[in-house]
Amino acid sequence: MEHLMDVFNIGLLQNTLRTATPVILAAMGGLLTEQAGIMNIGMDGMILMGAFVAVAFSFTLSSAGMGVLMAVLVGIVIGLFFALFVVKLKSDEFIIGMALNTFAAGLTVYLLRSIFGVKGTFSNSDIVALPTIHMDFLDNIPVLGPLLNDNSLFVYLTWLLVFLTWVFLYRTPYGFWLRAAGEHPESLETAGVSPQKMKFTASILCGIFCGFAGAHLSLGYLTMFTEGMSSSRGFIAFACVIFGMANPPKVFVAALLFGFLDALGLRLQSVGVPSDLTSTIPYIATILMLIYVVVSSDKRKKKRASKQIKISENALE
Repeated sequence: MEHLMDVFNIGLLQNTLRTATPVILAAMGGLLTEQAGIMNIGMDGMILMGAFVAVAFSFTLSSAGMGVLMAVLVGIVIGLFFALFVVKLKSDEFIIGMALNTFAAGLTVYLLRSIFGVKGTFSNSDIVALPTIHMDFLDNIPVLGPLLNDNSLFVYLTWLLVFLTWVFLYRTPYGFWLRAAGEHPESLETAGVSPQKMKFTASILCGIFCGFAGAHLSLGYLTMFTEGMSSSRGFIAFACVIFGMANPPKVFVAALLFGFLDALGLRLQSVGVPSDLTSTIPYIATILMLIYVVVSSDKRKKKRASKQIKISENALE
């Protein structure tokens, strides 16, 4: 019982918010490209590049804000690069995404060693972390006070971005055009809007979100850069997009579930559970999520097929 209290407490919920934040941010970008008809599995590389650039410029310029800004700019460049090959040159999006991930992993290792002269991890007291927010009015509120106070700025910003993403997709003409670019590009072109431009827009927005995710990871969640620190979060974000059917609130909940399982794995290590076992929990959950999506999709297809057969039979009668 004592061990359970060490695991299931307010600290678990606090860690859930912090570990889920980069996944939520990347998933918001991923759902935009998914809505535009692009399968973007290059988000892991985008996150990793954003994390490195954020630390590099935060350290060099002694400014977390400049670190975030440069991470976003790099995200925009990578988003343009991805769209150029996938949308303009009609390259295979899976191959380009995997190439991007591999390139980012190798480039960050090279830059870490050539610029900072270290292997594995770069940590320095001159790296300026993202500010944490403390709201005095929450101090006397049990549970909510400790849960919502003293988090990185991006934890709160993420909740706002989820809402704004939903508004953009379903309450603005640009969101309608973006969804039409993925579902009915011919109709969109007939209406005088270029599907290619909307796909480029979606890819750029995805780069921005992944830049935010990387900046939070290296300046908010941690204050350092570690080789491969994205730890497949881009792939998990993509799985959340599929599981949540590219709908912002559903994707948000899926990413929170991952954050909870990731935080649970870390807490279980503190009571003696081997780290090799606990580190697999989020990935097992991701696989189960995708299996559920495939099975439920097959069921929906069978139901539609049976309905169409019945309609045909009734029409013949």
